[in-house]
Amino acid sequence: MATQVFGHKSPDTDSTGSPIIWAWYLTQIKGEDARPVLLGEPNTEAAFMLEHWGLAKPEIISDVSDDAPVVIVDTNNPAELPANINNADIRGIIDHHKLVGGLETKGPIDIRIEPLACTATIMWKMIGGDLAQAPREIKGAMLTCILSDTLEFRSPTTTREDRAVAHDLAKDLGIDIADYAGQMFAAKSDVSAFSDAELLRMDSKEYAVEGTKFRVSVLETTAPEMPLGRKDSLMQSMGTVAAEDGVDQVLLFVVDILNEEATLLVPNDLVKTVAEKSFGAEVSGDTVVLPGVMSRKKQIIPNLKL
Repeated sequence: MATQVFGHKSPDTDSTGSPIIWAWYLTQIKGEDARPVLLGEPNTEAAFMLEHWGLAKPEIISDVSDDAPVVIVDTNNPAELPANINNADIRGIIDHHKLVGGLETKGPIDIRIEPLACTATIMWKMIGGDLAQAPREIKGAMLTCILSDTLEFRSPTTTREDRAVAHDLAKDLGIDIADYAGQMFAAKSDVSAFSDAELLRMDSKEYAVEGTKFRVSVLETTAPEMPLGRKDSLMQSMGTVAAEDGVDQVLLFVVDILNEEATLLVPNDLVKTVAEKSFGAEVSGDTVVLPGVMSRKKQIIPNLKL
């Protein structure tokens, strides 16, 4: 049985590209039977990556079978993984998020978690000299993942290693980073084809604060006017999405990549309280701008208070 390599639900670029990279490594370098899969439709930037580099979209799965061999990348949170994950045979975890707990394995496994901005950066280090054998599309996926997760080095999660690896890959590929990142962000910013519910779930994670469950959604864009132009409709849809997903409230942060700030939609007093207590913001309407806020992992989730 082939080892399935996958990231988290609502796959972004890193959770789409890193399974492809690692499945290539396991198959072509380690001689193991492995294949990348996804736990949902990739977002628009991830879809751009697949098309740009001529990569096939991995199969989308809804769950894993008992004893199925798997490698988990870009998460270690059971809430972001298939319901049956603890009955699968977890062979490895490669991640750059905090350790959540709750995963069970059938024996000792390889785990690599580093405080870097991107899973693909960790994979670059793990693959080492064998990366010379990688085709352009694998290196291209790796570069795309790093530029996405670092927001072209604007995110506070960016490390010296992420930056150095990205420049090394870009030089190898003959890619101008600014030009390519611009193409990526343009693809990410075009959300016109998505429903409100799809936008609210597209890049989101569940997180509880003092017993209150939130779906923390982030839209990273170079055209914030597009989602903000739909704010009334988005706020109306938040209640439906929250009820369907079993959370108390959806928090939507529209991250303006170029101006390096986030706009939080404020549909009610609960979110107003979150904005004021978490970010020291003064809220007078149904949106509030949070200067410098770019990262859910480093600036949003750790600061959430009620």
